[in-house]
Amino acid sequence: MKKTRFLLVLLALGFTNACRENDMIMDDTSQQKEVHSKTVDVTHHDGRPFSTGTSSHAKFVAGPGGSVLIQGFYWDVPDGGNWWNTVKGKLADWSNAGIGAVWLPPASKAQNGAYSMGYDPTDYYDFGNYNQNGSVETRFGSRTELEALITKAHAENMQVYADIVINHNSGGQSEYNPYVGSNTWTNFSGVASGKFTRNYNDFYKNSYGNNDEGAFGGFPDLCHANPHVQDWLWGRDDSVGKYYKNVMKFDGWRFDYVKGFGPWVVNTWNSNVGGFSVGELWDSNVNTLEWWANNANSSVFDFAAYYKMDEAFDNGNLNVLNDDMMWKRNPFKAVTFVANHDTDIIYNKMLAYAYILTHEGYPTIFYRDYEEWLNKERLNNLIWIHNNKATGTTSILYTDNDEYIARRNGYNGNPGLVVYINNSSSWQERWIQTNWTSQQIKDFTGSSSWYPTTQSDKWVKIQCAPKSYSVWSLNQ
Repeated sequence: MKKTRFLLVLLALGFTNACRENDMIMDDTSQQKEVHSKTVDVTHHDGRPFSTGTSSHAKFVAGPGGSVLIQGFYWDVPDGGNWWNTVKGKLADWSNAGIGAVWLPPASKAQNGAYSMGYDPTDYYDFGNYNQNGSVETRFGSRTELEALITKAHAENMQVYADIVINHNSGGQSEYNPYVGSNTWTNFSGVASGKFTRNYNDFYKNSYGNNDEGAFGGFPDLCHANPHVQDWLWGRDDSVGKYYKNVMKFDGWRFDYVKGFGPWVVNTWNSNVGGFSVGELWDSNVNTLEWWANNANSSVFDFAAYYKMDEAFDNGNLNVLNDDMMWKRNPFKAVTFVANHDTDIIYNKMLAYAYILTHEGYPTIFYRDYEEWLNKERLNNLIWIHNNKATGTTSILYTDNDEYIARRNGYNGNPGLVVYINNSSSWQERWIQTNWTSQQIKDFTGSSSWYPTTQSDKWVKIQCAPKSYSVWSLNQ
């Protein structure tokens, strides 16, 4: 039986974590003016404009454009218990760059102890301070180091979001389960913290029914219909959610594998615990994303935009950026991203970052892109542009296979911007209509030395380097 259990755990861990799913879906002035005078205003289906440019995403707002989130880890970060210290050492630089929040990996002790990325949780209250599952510290470090990281982040005016895995558990002991007529690994009565002890009746199948919205990797799946589970996840004063928020001082939540349970679970957690929340609903169907976000009362990762960006920037068809995405439905519930620890398919990443950091939604930067793989100076420039210029509703001004131009219309005295993305192999120029009359503008990326002045009818000619982007706003 122990060999069977060991193989089952290895098989499940082979999926890499609970975020992965197999069912994802994958120049004549007058002529130019006439051709490009029609703009597409991106608005809600009921006609309401999108984001005003203010942000409700974070307690600590970096500027008029709102906040930027960084994913503070990647898959298989170095083990050895030093990751919390590594992240803590970067917080001041991230904050100075304009990043307003960091998302951390699952912080509690998991089945694989010091080697686990945390997505196979055993004891939600063991943050590296109990000797169980073969170690005291987690892969990332000790509870003391985690608390020091959170304290430092708050001192830097940054929020900290916890990765919450509440679909499944691992690391329990074998017990006879009368609902299946055999033994299951569902005995968590001996967790070292003594909190949220569980047995077979806290997992499907049980006395509350056999339905399970989504199983993952053969792990025992928590039964959210069980009052005991509800009480310990969000109800009690020392529930998982309230303990993380009030004792550990986390500011929000990234909910893992939300296909595994109904959106009411996240909705109830949020109403009882509070804090920012975003769900990992791995689905490119924008209707599904919007349905989940509304029913969960939560933000959701914009997988619709993710796959459209891959199609646009890697497959040479920027016209698809006209298609529907979650940020176009509701930017205050859309968390946009270019890569994460699970999926990294976009090759032309700087064009994708130029897109999400100039458009509506809550943009996320992947740790390895920022710290290892891409040009940090260029990313910092885009973060500055996002925080200081990316305000107001969005109007798409021009698209073809290689070019995309959009205008952020500004808000509350902030002038907004025009972003020009050029995926061709040569310099391009376009006449576009701005919101600015007879005013000098400049490219805030620094790639263009033009300082054109808009005409009395607000038209102006702008340019963009090959395989690059430019971002234009008032020269002030």
